[in-house]
Amino acid sequence: MDRVSALRRVGLLVLGANLVLALAKGAVYLSTGSLAVGGEAVNSLADTAYSIVVVGGLYLTTQPADDTHPHGHERIEPFVSLVVAVGIGAAGVGVLWQAAQSALAGGAAVAGPVAAGVLAGSAVVKYLLFRYCSRMAEDFNSPALRATALDNRADILTAVAALAGVAGSALGYPVLDPLAGGVVALGILYTGYEIGRDNVGYLVGEAPDSDLRDEIVARALTHPEVRGVHDVVAHHVGPEVDVSLHLEIEGDRTVREAHDIETDVVRAIRAIDEVDDVFVHLDPRELGEWKEDDDGRIPARESGPRRPDADRR
Repeated sequence: MDRVSALRRVGLLVLGANLVLALAKGAVYLSTGSLAVGGEAVNSLADTAYSIVVVGGLYLTTQPADDTHPHGHERIEPFVSLVVAVGIGAAGVGVLWQAAQSALAGGAAVAGPVAAGVLAGSAVVKYLLFRYCSRMAEDFNSPALRATALDNRADILTAVAALAGVAGSALGYPVLDPLAGGVVALGILYTGYEIGRDNVGYLVGEAPDSDLRDEIVARALTHPEVRGVHDVVAHHVGPEVDVSLHLEIEGDRTVREAHDIETDVVRAIRAIDEVDDVFVHLDPRELGEWKEDDDGRIPARESGPRRPDADRR
């Protein structure tokens, strides 16, 4: 399955599941008055709303490159995820307010087994969606699907909390229902924060983790003609990573030979799933411009002699 088909299919699946859950929870809330179930209904309704945004965003982000977007449209995904985060946060605030008002009033009406059943079913559905979205997000490096997976993970916890509140209310402790609604609200708010934090990093050009940088250096040094690597800069441009680096090669190489070395290294680094584009600068090794890492190591296969007056720009 290609990336376009996979992302669109996942978006539609999540939209359908959230819509069904929102309708089921809403119906149970209207019949029982359980605030915990009502909070879950609002949560699922918010999930449905942002799922529509995700489906639209995934349609845009999977459009092919064109003259106005030569690198494609993948960078729209972090904006889609931020919309998701804002919607989740708004839903969390609303549920928390309702829970506080109900707790001050002494609790909610007792809910029956139907309420417990819909919450248990919701937890199962959300677990399955979490596993599926996590796998697809990893396979296709999609921030929007990763945000969706995190939201489904939080929904598992909030459904369980709501179920505990319903059970406590049935046992004669009605105040546990709004307290569970408060736990649901806090879970919703944390998920919104988590999604927003991750995607702001994509938008402001945050560096990827150190493992990816190490892999970039290792792939560059795999080429037999590369004697050293320095000034490695990797940063997010949307969900993907752009890389620039300097390669040390023998200074007597012809232009054609240097071009072939650069092309091979660029291809090797671009083969990394997260990497979008690679920019390479070639330095004659005789200039001695090897740069030390933060821990004092020189990431080179063969450092060779260095000039005492080597410029450490």
